[in-house]
Amino acid sequence: MKSFFILIMVLLLTSCGTSAKTKKEDKALGVEEHFQLAFKAAERGNLEEAVDQYQRVLKLDPKHSRAHLNLGLAYGRQGNWDKEISQYKKAIGFDPNFSEAYFHLGVAYGEKGKLSEAVAQYQKALQINPNYVEAHNNLGNIHFRNGKADDALAAYRKTLEIKPDYGRGHFNIGSLHRQQGRIEEAEASFKKALEADPKYALPHYHLAVIYLERGEFKLAIEHADLAGKLGVVADPKLLERLKPYR
Repeated sequence: MKSFFILIMVLLLTSCGTSAKTKKEDKALGVEEHFQLAFKAAERGNLEEAVDQYQRVLKLDPKHSRAHLNLGLAYGRQGNWDKEISQYKKAIGFDPNFSEAYFHLGVAYGEKGKLSEAVAQYQKALQINPNYVEAHNNLGNIHFRNGKADDALAAYRKTLEIKPDYGRGHFNIGSLHRQQGRIEEAEASFKKALEADPKYALPHYHLAVIYLERGEFKLAIEHADLAGKLGVVADPKLLERLKPYR
C-alpha cells in the first residue's frame, strides 16, 4: 500500500508539472498564432480583424513591442491617429531601442503637419540605426518642404550612400534638381530611379513633363503612357498638349 501511495504521488506531481509546462507553451504558441493571423489580415486589408488579433496578442503578452507597433500601423490605416500614436509610444516604452517605432511615430507626426516632432523622431531612429534609409529620406522630405534645399540634398545623398539602388532617393534628388532649374541633372536622376525600379511611376511622369517642355514629343508620350499604366493620374493639360502628337 505504501509503495502504491508513493507511485500515485509521483504521478500526480509529474502530471502537475507537465500541465504547468503545457500551459506556458500554449500561451507562447497562442501569441505567435494570433500575431500571424493579425499580420495576414492586415496584408489582406482586413483591418478590423488585424486590430482584434493584435489586441489578443497584447492580452497574452502586454509587452509585445512588435504587436504594439503593428497595431499602431493598423490604427493609422483606419484613420485613428490618437490610437496610432499611443501604440507607437507603448512600443517605445517597452523597447527604447525600437528604431522602427520612432520612425513610424515620425511618419504619423509628419502626416499631421507636426514637422518638428517628426524630425525629432527620425533623429532618434537614426541614433539607434544610422543606416535607416527611410528615416534619412523622410528627413530630406521635411527639409525640402521647409525650403532647406542643401539639407534635403544631403539627406537624399545619404540614402544613396547606404543603398545605391534606392529609387526614391534618386527620384527625390531629381525633383530637387528640377525645382532649381537643373533639368539635365533632374533627367539623369529620374533615369537612375527607373534603373533601380522600372515600375516606379513618378519618374516616368516627370520625364514626360521634361520631354514635353523640350519638344521631344515621342518620348513625352511614351513616359506619360507608362506613368498612366502604373497608376499616376496625369494633369489633363499635359495630356491635352500631347494629343496632337499621337
